[in-house]
Amino acid sequence: MSLSIVIPAKNESGAIGTVVTTALEQFPDAEVIVVDDGSTDDTAKVAADAGAKVVSHPESLGNGAAVKSGARAATGDRIAFMDGDGQHDARELVPLIKRLDEGFEMAIGARNTGSHANVGRLFANGLYNGIASIMSGRKILDLTSGFRVARAEKFKQFLYLLPNGFSYPTTITMAFLRSGYPITFEPISAAKRVGKSHIRPLRDGVRFMIIIFKVATLYSPLKIFLPASGLFFATGLGYYAYTYVTMGRFTNMSMLLFSASVIIFLIGLISEQITALTYSRS
Repeated sequence: MSLSIVIPAKNESGAIGTVVTTALEQFPDAEVIVVDDGSTDDTAKVAADAGAKVVSHPESLGNGAAVKSGARAATGDRIAFMDGDGQHDARELVPLIKRLDEGFEMAIGARNTGSHANVGRLFANGLYNGIASIMSGRKILDLTSGFRVARAEKFKQFLYLLPNGFSYPTTITMAFLRSGYPITFEPISAAKRVGKSHIRPLRDGVRFMIIIFKVATLYSPLKIFLPASGLFFATGLGYYAYTYVTMGRFTNMSMLLFSASVIIFLIGLISEQITALTYSRS
């Protein structure tokens, strides 16, 4: 089966040449696509000189937008994704591709502990993995890894869901799981990136958490709304018991909490139905 390798890159002229060369050496018949996301350096020229097909954005649209552009341009039956900053080694795609031969629809490179940039990043990724594992009901080893291989037909089904920012791995992983497509994880080692990171911990950390909750509501809304509804109901019941014992009456606050509980539950129920319709095309 044919293979396309999509490499989103922004101002990665120092590393992109080696990344492309290594990919072509390992997979000489593969289509290597570098998506230049509004770079202000020679990323596009270096990539083209190394033998890649270059898709250029006139301005920076985000890592997710670059991935979507690359996926649309890809003609292979399988699409591999890797970063253009030198962290990923194309040779580690081999075991991931073999996993697709075993029947999986997507294989994800799970970074080991030493492959994270710092302790903060390690903690954050562990938190994201834990939340995703609870939501999906299965063990997620690396929710945010950008090193993966997927069947092109399945991946392109979810392009409309992917955000334009840097967190596309989160969305696509949960989308595959929600649709019942088998995925697997393979251990990899990520090298230190060449050049400066485009991620800002505080700003992007907040965005990551927002995206986690968006993904959670897309994946299984009732797992969020039902506990919230139960919390409001239990609080209302407890407050009613308190006011009945101390004042012998039912208060407006208890009624408000009970009403909020019902409303939250109904919103969750509607969201669950919308989610089912969202993935009905899969």
